[in-house]
Amino acid sequence: MHKAGFVNIIGNPNVGKSTLMNAFIGEKLSIITSKAQTTRHRILGIVNGEDFQVILSDTPGIIKPAYELQSSMMDFVKSAFEDADVLIYMVEIGEKELKDEAFFKKITNSKIPVLLLLNKIDNSNQQQLEEQAQLWQEKVPNAEFYPISALNGFNVQNVFDRIVELLPESPAFYPKDQLTDKPERFFVNEAIREKILLHYKKEIPYAVEVDTEEFFEEDSIIRIRSVVMVERETQKGIIIGHKGSALKRVGMEARKDLEAFFGKQVHLELYVKVNKNWRSNQQQLRRFGYNQK
Repeated sequence: MHKAGFVNIIGNPNVGKSTLMNAFIGEKLSIITSKAQTTRHRILGIVNGEDFQVILSDTPGIIKPAYELQSSMMDFVKSAFEDADVLIYMVEIGEKELKDEAFFKKITNSKIPVLLLLNKIDNSNQQQLEEQAQLWQEKVPNAEFYPISALNGFNVQNVFDRIVELLPESPAFYPKDQLTDKPERFFVNEAIREKILLHYKKEIPYAVEVDTEEFFEEDSIIRIRSVVMVERETQKGIIIGHKGSALKRVGMEARKDLEAFFGKQVHLELYVKVNKNWRSNQQQLRRFGYNQK
């Protein structure tokens, strides 16, 4: 018997969804920072075993959209309810509610199995853990409850084993050697965007999109040319930094991550362009892979 199915991870921003997915897969597919709204797309990661295929979906954190890009991000979350065989609802210690009541009702009324994961329990004491466990089990009585630490791997394997048990009998949906549904250029863009999230403050990271224009793989090296898009000229200057120092740091750190990811030498060229108000432009959002409905 072979099992296969879609397991979709949803929750508020910064609860550890990307950390959990990367822990399941054993590879860094989703970028992880301490800033909210790090994940913008719905990213599939595939875990294969001899008699199972788990297709995990990391989604953007649930927010009330303020502009067109964020509306598109929430469309990715809505789609996660439509094709799930198992739904993971992830919360963290100290959290009391989901930021969108409509999404919460979808979870509590779900006809498919729901696993409620209380993450970051390493930041709590026994009393707090017991109080939070009671709170969430009362709020989502249809869910199976698991306290976890995605960062430290606590209880992660038990959750994964339960996921496999819950999957329907099915042939594999993807080739068994496939890790994700995203192309190489997507991970180049995300590696660069992660460094921008880490090194720039305030609005800058959220006004940035990365577009990889060239990706040439040779026997011993990958040659990449990527453009960092910003919305205003002032942002362009901040991204570049004094004598190009800030952009150089982003490029060096992203290149190291990409060499580890692809397993070969990478030559990365970075440029910065102004693309005015791209976050509110439907045509630009489609070009960057948003507004796909």
